[in-house]
Amino acid sequence: MPAAPALPADFSRVARVYDQLASLVFGQAQRRAQKAALQAGLPLLASPAPQVLLLGGGPGWVLTELLRQCPTARVLYLETSAAMLGQAQARLAQHAPALAARVAFRQGSERDLRPGEQFDAVVTFFVLDCFTLADFPGAMARLQAARRPGAPWLVADFRPPRRWWQRGLLRAMYLFFGAAVGLRARHLPPWPETLAALGNSKTYESDFYGGFITGQVWQ
Repeated sequence: MPAAPALPADFSRVARVYDQLASLVFGQAQRRAQKAALQAGLPLLASPAPQVLLLGGGPGWVLTELLRQCPTARVLYLETSAAMLGQAQARLAQHAPALAARVAFRQGSERDLRPGEQFDAVVTFFVLDCFTLADFPGAMARLQAARRPGAPWLVADFRPPRRWWQRGLLRAMYLFFGAAVGLRARHLPPWPETLAALGNSKTYESDFYGGFITGQVWQ
């Protein structure tokens, strides 16, 4: 029988300090990568009111940034952590209350996409690195199936390490989040190769933090 999927990590345990932890380690590199991917990918949307899937958006900074750049978007905010969802909702109510009706919040993972749901863009920022190698192919196939033809896939994530300090930092991150939130992933999945194997082409790339962090757009 096939192995059961790994239970999702409970990032609720670090929800209140998640952004501060990221900033402490990476400065603004992660946000810069996300902004760059949004700036390159959102103009590619064909619809004037695009349906956007935002998977694993965390405490919500990326949601308000997405809506700032594309205020006509209708967003499905899909996040496994109840605490992260709550923070994202509160942030939206504080920073962009007029756009709150354009966002549907749903607790869950890509497995909780509903039959027939299709999107004009898929956004996965620092999410693909959280899948175990066993669960990764199925997750990517489900996300691919949720895209309308030609829909851009916006990615911000870690690149395969090329330097000793990057390898050490990646290993430390997996050990920390394994202990803190129950993350079962231990290795960075081959997400660029998988996106290409699914028939996508990279149309934009910008690297940060010594090349360890990247913002990309695939179509």
